[in-house]
Amino acid sequence: MNRKALVVIDVQHSFRHSPYWSENDLPAYLEKQQALIDGCVQQGIPVIQVFHVEDQGHFAMASGNVRTLSGLSIDPQLIIHKRYHSAFAGTPLTARLIEMGISTLIVSGIRTEQCCETTTRQASDSGFGVDFVSEATLTFAMTHARSGRVYTPAEIRERTELVLEDRFARIVTVAQALAQ
Repeated sequence: MNRKALVVIDVQHSFRHSPYWSENDLPAYLEKQQALIDGCVQQGIPVIQVFHVEDQGHFAMASGNVRTLSGLSIDPQLIIHKRYHSAFAGTPLTARLIEMGISTLIVSGIRTEQCCETTTRQASDSGFGVDFVSEATLTFAMTHARSGRVYTPAEIRERTELVLEDRFARIVTVAQALAQ
């Protein structure tokens, strides 16, 4: 049996304090992320929420910003706190997924090319199937350090899909992730 779990990565208030934060794609992202969460809950697919934590700054627990980003309603079955890009690195996530009998992860969250992609790669390398829901991920414009070229969130998302597709994940829409 292919038992799935939804992983919602780093959808936290901490990002609002980052210099690259942008609200441009936020409404569309929140709509897709909420639809994915709601659809998983309706189907009995467990929801796992991951928070990134650091010792200082806006990602520190003491900051009060390590909490669900406003505009999203989520009641996870499991909460994981991570210190690295991958939700697996240094956390009990693998053991908990095995206990739950999970074989496939549905990956969503913030940032597309960073924690979502890294978690996807490690999940695949650890033997899990992965449905990467890029429309339920959020990222921000980035400037290439050497060329000065600015990459849009859409370009970053497209590049992430390119490198993950058929190597580490199946790239799917919310509707496809929820199809039985």
